[in-house]
Amino acid sequence: MDQLLNDFSPGLFFMQAIILIVLLVLLAKFAWKPILNSLDEREEGIQSALDQAENARKEMQNLQADNEKLLKEARAERDAMMKEAREIKDKIIADAKEEAGEEASKMIENAKATIKQDQQAAIAELKKKVAELSIGIAETVVKKELASQDDQLKLVEGMLEDVTLN
Repeated sequence: MDQLLNDFSPGLFFMQAIILIVLLVLLAKFAWKPILNSLDEREEGIQSALDQAENARKEMQNLQADNEKLLKEARAERDAMMKEAREIKDKIIADAKEEAGEEASKMIENAKATIKQDQQAAIAELKKKVAELSIGIAETVVKKELASQDDQLKLVEGMLEDVTLN
């Protein structure tokens, strides 16, 4: 430290001080403003980028909210369509069951009517056969009993007496 004091030169010190002051004045006049301006521009650019990023983030949130809303609406519409399709399916099935029941009832009624007609035809045929057999048996019995002319006359007279004339 003593050596620094011994080597100290006041002229050199003032000269260096003047050079420093001139350098500071020149820097202040020509360099500080452009440096500060560029720093301000950079700060403004960074702030602008941050603002744009914030706006983009908000816009993305809005788009996501809109997408969610559209998705909910689409789901609701899909659910409504599915419900309507189920109702239509159930209605078609119910109508088909009802129509099948009616058709089955008609077929059963037709079958019953056909059976009744066939039954009546069979009974009529049976009555006809029984009548033919009865007439055949009666003819045979009458022929044997009324082999003579006198027996035939007595039978005819007896029948005429039983018949009343109006």
